[in-house]
Amino acid sequence: MSSYLPTLKQLQYLVALKEHGHFGRAAEACYVTQSTLSAGIKELETLLDVMLVERTRRVVRFTELGNQMVEKSHRILREAEELSEMARSAGKPLAGDIRMSVIPTIAPFLLPKLLPQLRRDRPELKLYLKEETSQAACDSLHHGHVDCVLLAQPFPCGDVESEILFEDEIFVAFPKDDPRDPPKTVDPALIDEDRLLLLEDGHCLKDHALAACNRPELRASARMMGTSLHTLVQMVDNGLGLTLLPKMAVDSGILRHTDIIARPIKSDRAYRKIALVWRRNSPRKDEFKLLAEIMREGQNWMNTEQTDQAA
Repeated sequence: MSSYLPTLKQLQYLVALKEHGHFGRAAEACYVTQSTLSAGIKELETLLDVMLVERTRRVVRFTELGNQMVEKSHRILREAEELSEMARSAGKPLAGDIRMSVIPTIAPFLLPKLLPQLRRDRPELKLYLKEETSQAACDSLHHGHVDCVLLAQPFPCGDVESEILFEDEIFVAFPKDDPRDPPKTVDPALIDEDRLLLLEDGHCLKDHALAACNRPELRASARMMGTSLHTLVQMVDNGLGLTLLPKMAVDSGILRHTDIIARPIKSDRAYRKIALVWRRNSPRKDEFKLLAEIMREGQNWMNTEQTDQAA
């Protein structure tokens, strides 16, 4: 057995350097000086008698062993953090800190409605939010940067558990004076691939929307130009084409002050599943299930309120 064991702090420094590729930025992420971080990694190399990082004036390059140690360090740091989570979860549930990643096609539409209720019902919960794409969110989850993720399924997020909150229908959005005058529900065959505007790669809503249409040729034909749903709405409102929007965005008023009409797609696949996801075997599993139930009840209450207002 080695007479020296790396400290968690040294492993944190090593992981941060790999993620940021720069000593200064890694030090800022760890809230230490650059010299402290550099000395910590150098001490780790000296005591293990190995080289983990090749240092030059221009680049930071990890050795093969360095890359292997970073991967192992991610797991060690995550499991160390789970020890603290285990202790916290033994107390009052949903009374501590939870770090959650949320994808951009959910965050601005769902959270403003759910967070006030969550603050009222669980005042001791501190929810720290991070908006990022589905793949980045899943990476953050498995690297231990966040505790859970609010995303849309299906999406391959690795070894996780999840709770479905609700189904989010997908609509076709087009200019009010569209010459084709689509019916109350739009058959996927009526969607003109030459006018279709979708989100750029990296947003899972694009895949969910195309799956809803069940027309593989749309993937190659669609003009994927939007960086956000708000950008797509502005493009459609200016007559540049049509797009596909989730119901939660429509219900939140994204089409307000525009000349755009949104109608459901005539398909039994025209929806995505909104889910809360966490690492399998997380010691806070019961807390996440409780959080999912609270969010599910909040969404059901909002749907009932919207139905009453429409009536």
